[in-house]
Amino acid sequence: MSSIDVPLHDGGFGKTARRDRWWVEPLLVFLGFATFIVYSTWAALQGNNYTYGPYLSPFYSPLLMTSAPGWWPSLVPFSAAMLILWAPGGFRLTCYYYRGAYYKAFWADPPSCAVGEPRKTYWGERSFPLILQNVHRYFLYLAILFIFILAADAYRAMWFDGHFGWGIGTIVMIVNPILLGGYTFGCHSLRHLAGGRLDEISAKPVRKAAYDCVSCLNRKHMLWAWMSLFWVGFTDLYIRLCAMGIWRDVRIF
Repeated sequence: MSSIDVPLHDGGFGKTARRDRWWVEPLLVFLGFATFIVYSTWAALQGNNYTYGPYLSPFYSPLLMTSAPGWWPSLVPFSAAMLILWAPGGFRLTCYYYRGAYYKAFWADPPSCAVGEPRKTYWGERSFPLILQNVHRYFLYLAILFIFILAADAYRAMWFDGHFGWGIGTIVMIVNPILLGGYTFGCHSLRHLAGGRLDEISAKPVRKAAYDCVSCLNRKHMLWAWMSLFWVGFTDLYIRLCAMGIWRDVRIF
């Protein structure tokens, strides 16, 4: 049997015998996540420019209310996005892929394989607050609901003043639930629900078909995660810039 020599660190944060550019991936992940977090937080707090014609930003969908309810704290600026973003945000925050990615990029836990960590003990996810990551499977149910909501938004984006038509924004909004669906329906928790508990999955043809479908998406889970993250932010940006008059939405027909 062939073997591979893994260069182990010699102690101390960042210490390693690796000669490759191991720091590139966690740096890119950090920049990608940080950019999305800053932009999405800013966009969610704006409370305006989230609609343009039949287009509705996914950060504000479903649009539950447009003004602050009576129970809203007067010291906190109101935005409709605050009422719904906790659900898709919680799904991504607790995602198995994202956890591994941002643990490395933000906490250096570990910064990369065979690279020295800033701590000497393994904390794990069995105590507070990281034990809360186990709620991922429950956020999954909400995330699936949002796929159908955003698909309905994409359908409404095909109608302009009661007339059927397509604009560039229509295409942007159609692509959004497709990418989000590829990410959501490839979830590790959904794969387990589909067939993870069965000893002989071949005896359950319907469950096996569902398991195979989820597994197919799951093989590219990282790619779906990044594409959907970028596109949901771009969808909001496109609608926002059109609403501000900076971009012009071209009507295809």
